[in-house]
Amino acid sequence: MKKFRIIILFLFCIQLLKAQEKSSFQAGEWLKYKLSYSGWLKGGNATLEVFEDVYKKSPVYKVVAKGWTTGPLNLFFKVKDHYESHFDMQTGLPYKFVRNTYEGGYTKNRIINFDRKHNKAYINDIKEQSKSSVNVRNDIQDLVSSYYFLRNNYETESLKKGDIVRLNIFFDGETFPFKLKFLGHETIKTSFGKIKCIKFRPYVMAGRVFKDEESLTLWVTADANKVPVKISANLDVGSLRAELVALKGLKHPFQIQF
Repeated sequence: MKKFRIIILFLFCIQLLKAQEKSSFQAGEWLKYKLSYSGWLKGGNATLEVFEDVYKKSPVYKVVAKGWTTGPLNLFFKVKDHYESHFDMQTGLPYKFVRNTYEGGYTKNRIINFDRKHNKAYINDIKEQSKSSVNVRNDIQDLVSSYYFLRNNYETESLKKGDIVRLNIFFDGETFPFKLKFLGHETIKTSFGKIKCIKFRPYVMAGRVFKDEESLTLWVTADANKVPVKISANLDVGSLRAELVALKGLKHPFQIQF
């Protein structure tokens, strides 16, 4: 029996090492993006940072996403957003999502806890002082965890042009079917140099903000990190662009072509 346990432990360690090799990110990763409106007007900044944490005795990744306006845009439409996602280190499924946002006078302050056993989302609306629950799918993701789930669970090498990746995302009390279309490879110029990227088309809801459902384009590094380096969006009025300008703590080498 002792030998059997040693063999089981050995096999478990191999699988754990494989999982660690597969992972595209780690605690300590920090990304900063510069936002610009209509190509020239500086719009603001956004950051993503990964921490190790514990949620109800389970080890989790805690990702903090922040966004804020700067310059002239800050004078007539101030934005200060704070999002958090706490998701399982192994499955990538979220346990807790925090939204604390201020957008031009409109505010939201919500905490959502996901009961993975009973497939429920418990919504605590702090601003409205109300609590509710909603049935959700067992594969549900939140707005932030979905990005890290995609980084770890899809082998981009096997994607063919036109392939569609699908997810279910819970946001604002509703489940939204999300799809991402693979557009191919492209090498783009960045502030770091030329980077080989994988190009995607995230489908969005047309009408309120975006011009149409194909208004968004995303460029992700073709290396093992799978980091977004550029996002371009056509809005109802003007356009918005986000570009990676600073980073640290990547798990794998950041590949630049000179």
